Amino acid sequence: QARLVESGGGLVQAGGSLRLSCAASGRTFSSHTMGWFRQAPGKEREFVAAITWSNGIIYYENSVKGRFTISRDIAKNTGYLQMNNLKPEDTAVYYCAAGGDLHVTRREFYGNWGQGTQVTVSS
Repeated sequence: QARLVESGGGLVQAGGSLRLSCAASGRTFSSHTMGWFRQAPGKEREFVAAITWSNGIIYYENSVKGRFTISRDIAKNTGYLQMNNLKPEDTAVYYCAAGGDLHVTRREFYGNWGQGTQVTVSS
């Protein structure tokens, strides 16, 4: 499997923006779907967005629709999550993951995870 490495997290004020990257190395990204999940302290890891790698079909969690944009650069083996109009409730560790062609919003169906990158949004 490709190794997944997230980057781009940091501290931002409410209303600000960040762009997260998920770089795949070791081999080309060949899974069906790249997903983004987030986990706040004491909370379950939850779905944020996903994109199918070959076709570019996109899925968003309702609370981020209109604010976040998921994309990928196939030539660079890299996925992106552009986050605009950030809110304090977006604060979490953000993980990218590689998954199959079913249940793209469920973490149980992703088998390859990055180490996470911290996003902190101050009010």
